Amino acid sequence: MTVRMDTADWAGLFHALGPASDTPRHLEALLGDDPKAFVDGYTHLWSTTIRRDSRVWPATAPTALLVSRFLDDASLWPDDPSMPDAMLAYLYKVGVAADLGDRAAEIRAQVAGRVSDLRDWTAVHLSADADGRARMWEDGTGLGGLVLDQAAVACFDVVPEILARVLPHLASGRTRRRTCAAVAVGAPARHPSASAQRPALVEQLASLSRAADSPYDVATVVIAIGQLGGDTRGWLGHPHPGVRGCAALAPGLAGDETAAQVLRELARSPGAFTESFGDMAPPLQFQSGPYQDLLAQGFFRPG
Repeated sequence: MTVRMDTADWAGLFHALGPASDTPRHLEALLGDDPKAFVDGYTHLWSTTIRRDSRVWPATAPTALLVSRFLDDASLWPDDPSMPDAMLAYLYKVGVAADLGDRAAEIRAQVAGRVSDLRDWTAVHLSADADGRARMWEDGTGLGGLVLDQAAVACFDVVPEILARVLPHLASGRTRRRTCAAVAVGAPARHPSASAQRPALVEQLASLSRAADSPYDVATVVIAIGQLGGDTRGWLGHPHPGVRGCAALAPGLAGDETAAQVLRELARSPGAFTESFGDMAPPLQFQSGPYQDLLAQGFFRPG
């Protein structure tokens, strides 16, 4: 497979460590045979091109597009079938940051009024050293924050293409790949462009959940169903507490007494939720906000 890496003006974009001119090299290393370069590329992807606080850098949108294109080639990573799963998880994190809803239009309007200022701020940021870049985030202009908002809108705009490349993996022959794909559609499919296909997608996810053979996979898919507005009441009586908890967290069940009772029951034992998955970590969604925040806060606290 040949994926063109020159699909963006990388030198005019930045990531966590400065100009993103090194990003194409790191992404290409993910497709190569050099073990050290591969590790460096993987670290760059997860630690440099996306923020831990579920926000994005200007380099994130073109990076996410390239990652989504990697998924088109089933011949990649023949010795490590978990790599496509990791790429799907990365795209989920981008989707969370791009889940702007009605805010996208507001941010776009704010950006439109400051295009020249944002371009100048970015140019200075790209030419500054590390100390200078750090000071710019506290320059009092607010332009740095607006540049990051602009980056989120850029991710919002590429979500339809990313979603189209993720959806086929819901039919993968690998159970864990299907689960990771369910994670990856959970935020992107909330994009306005996906509104018409959302009901059918919820049905497809429900079918995946019924076919899953582990509580981890069931719980992960159930969270995605809830994210897309699906009805998760049917899983509130599941024998596994982690599945019940994920079903109870669905936004559509806010105020539902049965869901509230599930959460109260889990709250009686502070570690019940995470411990219920045994050696597995909680579902992938708990690596990003808002679910990550629930774990940080002690999760199901008694009310």
